[in-house]
Amino acid sequence: MASETSSVAVGERKNVFEKGQNLSVKVHPNLVQLIIDYAKSIACALQDELGDTHQAVKTVMKWTGANERTVKNWVAGTNGPRGEHLLTLVRHSDAALDAFLRLAGRQRVAATSRLVEARNKLNELVGFIDRIMGDAEAM
Repeated sequence: MASETSSVAVGERKNVFEKGQNLSVKVHPNLVQLIIDYAKSIACALQDELGDTHQAVKTVMKWTGANERTVKNWVAGTNGPRGEHLLTLVRHSDAALDAFLRLAGRQRVAATSRLVEARNKLNELVGFIDRIMGDAEAM
């Protein structure tokens, strides 16, 4: 027997038919909102980092191994990546990692990550300035 899916109103009970089993599930309002926020947050992160083009979809497909329709749904905010796709996505996308940490209530971890990244860039810049100044002194 095929799975049957339908939209669920917040707080309603839903009968779920999966492989012949009938389960009744109460949907918590916070869970529904979290799922919506999750998909939209990942979509915004991907769009900010990669744009809203077919090339962005192809890049995410390459990163995650997900099919084109799946990735298009992520970029559109219709659905969010699950499981191993989420893991591989955040390995490649700092924006997706930041969005995930914020949704998980780990803003401090996200901020620390950005500070470390900024410090590393500043160190590179200082090294570049030192090389320029060394070249200028050698002249």
